[in-house]
Amino acid sequence: MKALILAAGVSSRLRPLTASVPKCLLDIGGGTILGLTIENLIANGIGDIVIVTGYRGDQVRSYVSDSFPALDVRFVANERFDTTNNSYSLSLAEPAVAGEEVVLLDSDIVFDSRIIGLLLRSGRDSCLAMSRHGVLGDEEIKVALSPGGAVVRIGKDVPPGEAAGESIGIEKMSREFLSTVYRMLRRLFRDGKNMNLFYEEAFQEAIRAGSMMYAVDVGTLGCIEVDTAADLEAARAARAAASRIRRS
Repeated sequence: MKALILAAGVSSRLRPLTASVPKCLLDIGGGTILGLTIENLIANGIGDIVIVTGYRGDQVRSYVSDSFPALDVRFVANERFDTTNNSYSLSLAEPAVAGEEVVLLDSDIVFDSRIIGLLLRSGRDSCLAMSRHGVLGDEEIKVALSPGGAVVRIGKDVPPGEAAGESIGIEKMSREFLSTVYRMLRRLFRDGKNMNLFYEEAFQEAIRAGSMMYAVDVGTLGCIEVDTAADLEAARAARAAASRIRRS
């Protein structure tokens, strides 16, 4: 099992906080977003990690080397980070993860480590972590499900009234599903087009082609996607509250 963390984005919505540091290295109270992600992977027995870097990638590499010296982390550089989206970052990692079972993570999520465990123990070859909490609007990656819990639609364009919840940006993919996703990305990127898509578009194409992915409800386990300064403060508050509970 490998983990693939996508950490290439510019994160312009968080400026000036990200003017000199990538979003994944922002402090969330006693650590960084990326540091927490790696710690959560290690807690679930996953130490084989690939990270796609882009914006201020040298800082990400230095941070990982200094903070996790015992880990053998492979880095992949997205040199076009300012003009592409996470689907392109995912495509660049193919040589590093092809033929593997993979946990895919966005690098801007502050989440409970038990969420990864839910995916690993789900009994599903390919699945995504889904939250039913919160308001679903235009910006959320929404998920519509079959009666059996299989994903039938995924993306920002799913009508909120048809959505079972929000995909939080953590997925487990089988070798076969990942291979199909890469085949769909090559098709989408044909003639140099569509490199600014979200990777969920490739998930949708794989599902249309007959691949199966299921949703795993994370219940009340904490997860915050950090896109704005308000999100960052919420993540810090959640971390502080969790720390107080552990000490009590």
